[in-house]
Amino acid sequence: MDLILKEDVEKLGNAGQHVKVKGGFARNYLLPQGLAVEANSGNLKAMEQHLANRAKRLAALKADAEAQAAELSKVRLTFVRKVGEEGKLFGSVTVSDVSKELINNRHFQIDKHKIHMDMPLKTVGEHKMHIKLHPEVTAEFTVEIQAEAEEKAVEPQEDSEAQPE
Repeated sequence: MDLILKEDVEKLGNAGQHVKVKGGFARNYLLPQGLAVEANSGNLKAMEQHLANRAKRLAALKADAEAQAAELSKVRLTFVRKVGEEGKLFGSVTVSDVSKELINNRHFQIDKHKIHMDMPLKTVGEHKMHIKLHPEVTAEFTVEIQAEAEEKAVEPQEDSEAQPE
């Protein structure tokens, strides 16, 4: 049976592709699930139109992602954290921290799952971060971690000579 796939089907094909499958597979799975339509002239024309619209929509999404990537490349986030003697943080800077900073202070609406970080950041310095905005567009920006300035409390020194009488 000749069909046109409406959605990607694993081990069969991608959306818009013209495929030939056995009748039972088409009648019992693909057609009832809405994954495919019969390959007749009307459906072929409709699918071509749908694919053209989809291509335009995907091109617009890619252009938006590229514009956002250009803006993100200028971003430099700074986190101030408590640091131990060897320059290691007490705690870490995580994907959630970076995402919250981008959303709250930079007004970028970025899902934290799109931010790529191998391990949470635990050292002072500059770190490069990557965000996958689109399957073909990845943005890179800088995250800087600075040591928190330690405030040493001035303790009044007791004068041994001055004793209360």
